[in-house]
Amino acid sequence: MTFTYHAPVPAQQVRELPIRDVALLLLKHLASGNGRALQLNSIVGSTAARAYEGEPDVGQLLDKLADAWSWLESRALLARDRTQNEAFRRVSQEGMELAKEPSGLARFEAGERLSGPLHPALEGPVRTNFHLGEYELASFAAMKAVEVAVREASGLDNSLVGVHLMRAAFQPHKNGKAGGPLADAEAEGGEQEAASALFAGAIGAYKNPPAIAP
Repeated sequence: MTFTYHAPVPAQQVRELPIRDVALLLLKHLASGNGRALQLNSIVGSTAARAYEGEPDVGQLLDKLADAWSWLESRALLARDRTQNEAFRRVSQEGMELAKEPSGLARFEAGERLSGPLHPALEGPVRTNFHLGEYELASFAAMKAVEVAVREASGLDNSLVGVHLMRAAFQPHKNGKAGGPLADAEAEGGEQEAASALFAGAIGAYKNPPAIAP
């Protein structure tokens, strides 16, 4: 009887793609079954080695797959399988969602962008709402914090909100007339206009959006 071994990720993709992309392809392979009782030495070791027989760089292919496996573990997309000994892994709940749901990759990548520390004014309301999937609320909380910071830094009246506040705070200095309190008088006129447009545009687009996707 002849056995056919299937590579968890095609050799050419392992060679050409960065570790992250190889890892995501490996995750799809691991999640294609029940996603349990997964063992590195079997899947990325003996099975892959047989599948890559004849390739000129088998060792390098296996090393990169092992790196991809470690990438998945470091992001909790692979976790310990409690039904097996410590050598076995399972695809985590988040890993399954990432591998099988159309929106999974978008949510994961958005979460990666928020993985580092945030400004203290954003840390609680923004991160919490984001991880709850409340993207509109997270967006509102972030832009509200910007609005508060701009008002405090500029000293402008509480009656100014949203776009009007940003335009007043960053109004460019022009023709000898003083601009807004946060406008950079030493910057070129176009740069001042750009800063005003940046803050006004962000507040206008994201403080009260109809819907925000990850």
